[in-house]
Amino acid sequence: MSPENDNASEAWKRFLNPETLRGNIICAAVYIVAYEILKESIIDKIKTFFATEYENLRPVESARYRANVLSLNRSPLYASLIWLKENGAVDDADLKKFEAIKNLRNRFAHDMMPFLAGDGSGYPAEPFGDMVELLRKIEIWWFENLEMAIAPEDFPDDLDLDEVTPGRVFSLQLLIRTALGSEEEARTLYQEYLEQTRK
Repeated sequence: MSPENDNASEAWKRFLNPETLRGNIICAAVYIVAYEILKESIIDKIKTFFATEYENLRPVESARYRANVLSLNRSPLYASLIWLKENGAVDDADLKKFEAIKNLRNRFAHDMMPFLAGDGSGYPAEPFGDMVELLRKIEIWWFENLEMAIAPEDFPDDLDLDEVTPGRVFSLQLLIRTALGSEEEARTLYQEYLEQTRK
């Protein structure tokens, strides 16, 4: 058997292995969904902030939103990231991290077959953690600069922001741990949430 045929045979073995294939499909799918949660948070929070009208419970793009945000870049996503940076929510390191997150998402979305075949291309696990970290940073910025600023009396003076877990962050953590972690990890996170909601 030629080296090419040997390599093809090994690739098919990896691809057809039910355990490997199932795990790789779940990993890629979860990553794409997680990315969409992050992207939605980046865009929708700002759009809602500038909204004056709603349609089917969704914010309608306002003239102020177009002038203050969409004018910054042709892409609503990058315009939003620029706005967040200009307002101190993220920095250059965060934007660099986001690019790595997005590039891996594009590899999963547009060139998934090599990954499903277990090609050993070195798909790092860090971007999952980076997504949670970046989403948390953005959500906490909104919490501190909008919710707490509007109604400071609703929050204790000694509130520790490190102890706050925004809903979207919890959803993302639960998604990742349920799909990729152990059942015990997912149950622990769920129990922690139940305890927080009882307080």
